[in-house]
Amino acid sequence: MSRIGNNPVAITEGVTVDIKDNTITVKGKLGELTQPFDTVDIKVEDGNVLVTRSADNKAQKAKHGLYRALVYNMIEGVSKGWTKELELVGVGYRASNQGQKLDMALGFSHNIVMDIAPEVKIETVSEKGKNPIVKLTSHDKQLVGQVAAKIRSFRKPEPYKGKGIKFVGEELRRKAGKSA
Repeated sequence: MSRIGNNPVAITEGVTVDIKDNTITVKGKLGELTQPFDTVDIKVEDGNVLVTRSADNKAQKAKHGLYRALVYNMIEGVSKGWTKELELVGVGYRASNQGQKLDMALGFSHNIVMDIAPEVKIETVSEKGKNPIVKLTSHDKQLVGQVAAKIRSFRKPEPYKGKGIKFVGEELRRKAGKSA
């Protein structure tokens, strides 16, 4: 029995949910998201979205909580939005953006220039004496996570000095250096 899947998802004010032909569409002040679904039933009842399953087979059990979480993320995204912050730790590591282009100096011979999807708003913060921070904001949680993971993959944090691109608040597993 899925504990997450049985919880109803409250529809916040200003958000509309439409279900047609195994596709759920959520519209809000920040945008519109659609998600196809199968093996479960999704209904809108008195201000809540309910995800139910008709049988207890393995496929339906596996997707019951998944689709409830996806619907919750869609409703939160179009009403409040999702934000990820990345911190560039290292001497000489810099980040700047011009429109949807992110330009990063990460210790390679050339700067890395990355085009960011138009749905994601990007902002770079550089203060003297602090590590540069890249802020990603969008209504689509999956897209923000995917873009953040791609940026992080250019220079993952290493365990000895902690240099690299890490999420703000992320705890890194540190190792001791050579014992002399």
